Amino acid sequence: MTDPRRFGGSPDGPEIRVPQLSRRMLRNLVLGLVVLIVAFTSFYTVEPEEVALVLQFGKYVRTSNPGLHLKLPFGIENARKVPVERQFKEEFGFRTLASGGRSQFTTRGYAEEANMLTGDLNVATVEWVVQFRVVDPYNFLFRVRNPQDTFRAMSEAVMRSKIGDRTVNEVLTVGRAEVASEVHLTLQELCNQYEIGISVDQVVLQDVTPPEPVRPSFNEVNEAEQQREKLINQAQSEYNRIIPRAQGEALQTIQGAEGYALKRVNQARGDSARFVALFDEYRKAPEVTSQRIYLETMAKVLPQIEGKVVIDSELKGVLPLLNLDGIGDSRTGGGAR
Repeated sequence: MTDPRRFGGSPDGPEIRVPQLSRRMLRNLVLGLVVLIVAFTSFYTVEPEEVALVLQFGKYVRTSNPGLHLKLPFGIENARKVPVERQFKEEFGFRTLASGGRSQFTTRGYAEEANMLTGDLNVATVEWVVQFRVVDPYNFLFRVRNPQDTFRAMSEAVMRSKIGDRTVNEVLTVGRAEVASEVHLTLQELCNQYEIGISVDQVVLQDVTPPEPVRPSFNEVNEAEQQREKLINQAQSEYNRIIPRAQGEALQTIQGAEGYALKRVNQARGDSARFVALFDEYRKAPEVTSQRIYLETMAKVLPQIEGKVVIDSELKGVLPLLNLDGIGDSRTGGGAR
């Protein structure tokens, strides 16, 4: 009969004997195994950007901050870690294959979530990114089942709603920033309403384009509209250059004419008042007034004559003087009374 403690080999070969374990050794082995299990299940580490929610038999009992902590072993307490200092990103309409110095993206297979119907019944391909943080880890873990999937569904629903309220031209051009802002606000309101524990940091429209089959035609339309806007701006610039100048010149001419008219009227009124005052004085003393007028007139005329000869009007037999030095000529005359 073969010895049960011998294994392998031929009946005449070497024997392998298994040492027998005593109860003490077995007890120590079990005790060491228990100690190892307790050691591995009683400690947990929370990273600097995380917090840990401790569950006791599935019920939340406390929150642990970063560091080394103790918990009840053997699965009595479990720690579920949530990164609250990390910014998460959800991509729609595309996915990032590799990030770094030169990122690589792909849109293959994501056309269904990127194609959207606009308010004027056109189709636009919208690619966007939502950046968010977890601000309430308890709500994030326990208020909503699959919070990130729920958040993606909410983001897509809000974006489709805002795109559907605008025309395709607004979405592609001037309305992009407004759409992103409205999606941000509405999405945050929904997160607060659902108590999902998420704070939306930013909504960025990466690319908004028409679908590939109609893109060439759409680009031609855009080029025509841009050319039209360019011509309108050039015409407006020419208008702004010429019309204000013409208006200024017209206003200057009108104001000059008004000033000249006012000057002539005031001058005529002054001359009229002067004549009336002079006539009143003449009626009071005709001879004196005539003499004064004569003297005043001569005082204005005589300084303008270059050569003057003064003689008595009653003098007889005076020969005409020959002007030899060129002082007197036909323009100045020969004398004055």
